[in-house]
Amino acid sequence: MLQRLRTETKKRGVFLKVNTEEGFEIQKGTLKKLLSKAKETSFGETYRFEEILKSDQFSADFAEAIQAGDYLKMLPWWTRCRMGESNVTWPGSVSHYAVSSGTSDGSSKYIPVTKQMLRSIRRASLRQVLAISATDVPKDHLAKKWLMIGGSTALEYNGMYYSGDLSGITTGQVPIPFQRISKPEPRIRKEKDWEQKIEQITEEAQKWDVGMVAGVPAWVKLLFENILDKYKIENIHELWPHFEVYIHGGVSLNPYKKSLDALMGRPIKYFETYLASEGFIAFQSRQDSNGGMRLLLRNGIYYEFVPFNSDNFDDNGEMKPSAKAITLAEVNDKEEYALLISTCAGAWRYLIGDTIRFTDLTRCEIQITGRTKHFLSLCGEHLSVDNMNKAIEIVADEYNVNFEEYTVGGVPFEGFFAHEWYIGVDREDILDKANEIKEKLDMTLKVLNDDYRTERSAALKDVIVHLVPSSYFIDWLKEKGKVGSQNKFPRVLKNESLKSWKEFIESRA
Repeated sequence: MLQRLRTETKKRGVFLKVNTEEGFEIQKGTLKKLLSKAKETSFGETYRFEEILKSDQFSADFAEAIQAGDYLKMLPWWTRCRMGESNVTWPGSVSHYAVSSGTSDGSSKYIPVTKQMLRSIRRASLRQVLAISATDVPKDHLAKKWLMIGGSTALEYNGMYYSGDLSGITTGQVPIPFQRISKPEPRIRKEKDWEQKIEQITEEAQKWDVGMVAGVPAWVKLLFENILDKYKIENIHELWPHFEVYIHGGVSLNPYKKSLDALMGRPIKYFETYLASEGFIAFQSRQDSNGGMRLLLRNGIYYEFVPFNSDNFDDNGEMKPSAKAITLAEVNDKEEYALLISTCAGAWRYLIGDTIRFTDLTRCEIQITGRTKHFLSLCGEHLSVDNMNKAIEIVADEYNVNFEEYTVGGVPFEGFFAHEWYIGVDREDILDKANEIKEKLDMTLKVLNDDYRTERSAALKDVIVHLVPSSYFIDWLKEKGKVGSQNKFPRVLKNESLKSWKEFIESRA
């Protein structure tokens, strides 16, 4: 089956290598299709898509006509969709909505999922599997069972539309060719209680010969630990000897990789995927990509890039009205960009909230570096999640320990500011080393970030480190009702979320 699909995919040019300039020419075709499809919707008529399509510079005119914005900009339009109105931002009515808050600290967002978007997600998922099969992964191992750790397929229905995790929506519509090898069973996929789902998967795990797993690192790690404990085995390969590929996403793998490796009987291959509630954006297609993921150029999404700097964003990560976006042909591999997308689900110049960097301009490969609002810049230190992940990884390696979970908040300190870190630790011999870890973390961040180093001698007066049990992070998510497939603990906490976390920590003291 894989060989037949691989041959067909090659015929269609899925694996062609294109650079950013060539990619933009492909993207113009994608934008033209989106505008043509949506020109008779309320949104398309309001912003005169038909006139834009007649222009020789239609991509520039498109950017000029529509003000870029986040969920709140699209909310009035999407509310009309949810009230049952058709042809609002995309032709027809919308029957499914992905419920997302991005992280645990936001109110729920309802993102439309159209039939066209579902098709594009299925197509992208297939392409990633085919790309993986073109590597040196043993083909007979890849043909074993595929375990997808996703949200419940038992979606909520209010009489007008269905809603739930995007992973639950997509997992409930597995393509027929893959239903035979896809796990867990439909009855387990429907389970809404996440802890019950983990227990049920663990119970059934001995019946499957799993070759590939997909899911968020924290929950996959928890599942594997459950399996090892239940079956009294040393590593996951004792149960699944053909387990070869882990497709991960949602958060950086780096803080979890050492712990995951320790659960294996031999090395496996890791492939990152960028599947957001708004669509399938990119996937890692090769092992020598330096962590870069191939941007999907022909998959119903048109991309624009806003340089993530003080000209375009304020200190709270809000995009300024004067922000300027550039096209794929204009990007470089030095800057970070906030991602704007226009999609076949009726999102238009939508700020998705992620920041990315290009890792290979000749292949249109990117890496997620963080979130527009998940960084710290209390006084100009511009500390990104990417900086934090790298620093945590470096310090953890010095102690030969795993700092899988952590979060940081900015706090007032003696008339100035400080960064307050909470790091999950489970080793008794590390718990009394908070001051030592603070010094190493601070020094590492000074090396990684020049702005941070400057501000540490000015307004950023101190760094505070608390070492807490790793279980606290999961427990806080449980308290917030956010345990599950695509939920993850925010790396940066602000305002009410930071207050709530501190109160939770104090209650455990």
